[in-house]
Amino acid sequence: MSSNLSRRSFIKTSSLTAAGVWVGTSSVLARKLSANDKLNIGVIGTANRAAANISGVKGENIVALCDVDETFLANAGQKFPAAKTYTDFRRLIDQKDIDAIVVSTPDHTHAVGAMAVLKSGRPVYCEKPLAHTVKEVRALIAKANETKLPTQMGTQIHAGKNYRRAVELVESGAIGPVKEVHVWCERSVIAPPRYETATVPKTFHYDLWLGPAAERAYRPDYAPRNWRHWWDFGGGTLGDMGCHYIDLAFWALKLRLPTNIEAEGPKVHPQNTPAWLIVKWDFPQRGDLPAVRLTWYDGGRRPAALKETLSEEQLKHWKDGVLFVGAKGMLAADYHKHLLLPEKTFADFQPPKPYIADSIGHHEEWIRACKTGSPTTCNFDYSGPLAETVLLGIVAYRSGKKLEFNGATGQIINTTAANQYLTREYRKGWNI
Repeated sequence: MSSNLSRRSFIKTSSLTAAGVWVGTSSVLARKLSANDKLNIGVIGTANRAAANISGVKGENIVALCDVDETFLANAGQKFPAAKTYTDFRRLIDQKDIDAIVVSTPDHTHAVGAMAVLKSGRPVYCEKPLAHTVKEVRALIAKANETKLPTQMGTQIHAGKNYRRAVELVESGAIGPVKEVHVWCERSVIAPPRYETATVPKTFHYDLWLGPAAERAYRPDYAPRNWRHWWDFGGGTLGDMGCHYIDLAFWALKLRLPTNIEAEGPKVHPQNTPAWLIVKWDFPQRGDLPAVRLTWYDGGRRPAALKETLSEEQLKHWKDGVLFVGAKGMLAADYHKHLLLPEKTFADFQPPKPYIADSIGHHEEWIRACKTGSPTTCNFDYSGPLAETVLLGIVAYRSGKKLEFNGATGQIINTTAANQYLTREYRKGWNI
């Protein structure tokens, strides 16, 4: 959705979107564009995940590129020779002819980049998990609501058809009321990080890469790939994949913020993320929907209910996924498939006629919103609480406490010590 539309507003317009009609506001760009005109897009980050986002918007005019790695920047520049290039995203934002900006940096610089874009008066597409701390997420939600600019968090699978069919099954009551949902991801951050320091490569702007993080000697295992090992930069497997899979539970069950959070895993390391994690969130009743407990597993852990229901051969095909446990049965789903369980119970089941309209594409939703004010499905009002929930799981693990959370104030109410993990210190010049 456009950030000026609540999730509730989007649901109310579903009958119109199902008919192919986009409901939203007029374009908020400084220059007026029709749906067929091209945006001038600036991109912060050019390699790895960022390269996929560039591919998603390359049908528009890429007029500016930024990367702290000059080698990556040069490679991207060859593909878009008309684009101006920068190593400091703050200078890219100064470029006047940019209509909208994509932020695809490591987690610790998501919020400083996305906030700077919103403050400049431009729409922003930002990779998950949207921010590095709960306080940053809340600041971005507030700014997006204030500016009413189109926003989208990079949970690309949300645009897929399979998630839509799974949501329809839950919403239509196929498995009955759901009070329990399990989400698992086989991935694990198990490679032990190296601790030796090294000379910063001449083509790598390390100080800019650190951004708001505290100064420290350069290590080659920080960038470009292994930064997720460190709390200062990422959030391990949960921070990496949580928004993608928990998104389905949020959508189908209309979740917002949890009231209680607890976590277990290996002994907490002050610097590095764990090899495995299990997190439990309790969500209150939502209208007629019952209270629900959501449990996350990574590093090879899986829900017992799945292992008890599927054969060993079937389990090989469910390395990652979501399991909804309802009063009348269960629904397992991943990115590309879904399965009602037990299979014998649903042998003759006829699914509801599809009623959630297909997405025009995750990046395309944002592009069209920038031009016309039409809705996006993962605007910051929806994706913010999703990201906040993921980050609260990390807070529970690092604090070693079962947390009672006040969603209205954004504070942990049963232990003041855990509140330190809701925010962080910023280097001078890098505050959001």
